[in-house]
Amino acid sequence: MARVVIGLSGGVDSSVAAYLLKEQGHEVIGLFMVNWHDTTGTLEGDCPWHDDRLFAELVAKKLDIALHVVDLSEEYRRRVVEYMFSEYEQGRTPNPDVLCNREIKFDVFLKEALKLGADYVATGHYCRKHTTTDAEGHEHYHLLAGSDPNKDQSYFLCQLTQEQLRYALFPIGDLLKPEVRRIATEQGLATAKRKDSQGICFVGKVDLPVFLQQKLAKKVGNIHEIKPAWPKFAHRPEAPATHEEPTTELLAALAEPWHFTVRDGKKIGTHNGAHFYTIGQRKGLGIGGRKESLFILATDVKENVIYVGEGDAHPGLWRPALKIASQEVHWCDPMQAMQVGEMRRYAVRIRYRQPLRQATLYCREEGLFMLFDEPQRGITSGQFAAWYDADELIGSGVIAQ
Repeated sequence: MARVVIGLSGGVDSSVAAYLLKEQGHEVIGLFMVNWHDTTGTLEGDCPWHDDRLFAELVAKKLDIALHVVDLSEEYRRRVVEYMFSEYEQGRTPNPDVLCNREIKFDVFLKEALKLGADYVATGHYCRKHTTTDAEGHEHYHLLAGSDPNKDQSYFLCQLTQEQLRYALFPIGDLLKPEVRRIATEQGLATAKRKDSQGICFVGKVDLPVFLQQKLAKKVGNIHEIKPAWPKFAHRPEAPATHEEPTTELLAALAEPWHFTVRDGKKIGTHNGAHFYTIGQRKGLGIGGRKESLFILATDVKENVIYVGEGDAHPGLWRPALKIASQEVHWCDPMQAMQVGEMRRYAVRIRYRQPLRQATLYCREEGLFMLFDEPQRGITSGQFAAWYDADELIGSGVIAQ
């Protein structure tokens, strides 16, 4: 059996993962990460990290496993939080949970686990790993969706490399969430009825503008409403017929985000900073009295203007395609990478919990273009698009601006 270091977070998922590993006969060591100390912007009622540590200690004691504590807050601040601030400042919407897994849990944390002599590192993620061997005897590691469709977290691991996957174990990936709760209750684990964590990885649920104001200043700007009859909506080119391969120019035009200027639309209110908002957002505008909700169509951090439209069906919310710059394309297994000029069909997810959507991927010199079978709502630069073949996550990349 192997020596497995598990990230005990103080939640039910990692607790049951630790129990299952011990049942399988592994030597299990718990490692608790302290990644964030500041409570600025944290919503009232959220437990700070020391409560998480207490629950991790109770679980470790119950399972009779050693628990180590490591403070990774400096690396987390530098590699995740500073990235977050930078992205919002530039008008993009980052996904800190994806970064946290790539940069912290399966990098800095992995190195700490290897110092403890780990053969593997385990987490409480709802996903699975499958290993195959090629004709030359080389192993390839495949990241699969979790068996629970309501809890699948493979999207959050979409940036992992072969080297990171080599060490990874996901003990609860084949279980449904109710089964995990049942096991925790049967084994008398302190986390059995504890609520799942929400919000930013290791920071918690936050008032985002307050959190961002640690680094990004408030700056009053205008809100412009764009009507569905805005002329340029009608001028976007048509997507090609399914049997036609589009030119790079057409793909680029279809993937281009909607851009508005201060001359477009009518001022209907003010805001406290365009960098605090994201495409598709409908809360926090402070404008009522509408038949349908107002949604953010675009933000301009340079001019400090946000553009909104009324109703979920507003054409400014929808796009048929997106682009990922060449340097941002990541393949979980480089052996599966597309070559320039190649096209493939995949199922794509552009945000966590979004149902998979069918798309054709085109690999061009300029980057990877995704042309969806149906236009997609709220495609947001800075977020990750991940593509799947059946239940295997094949690759991912940051959506271009």
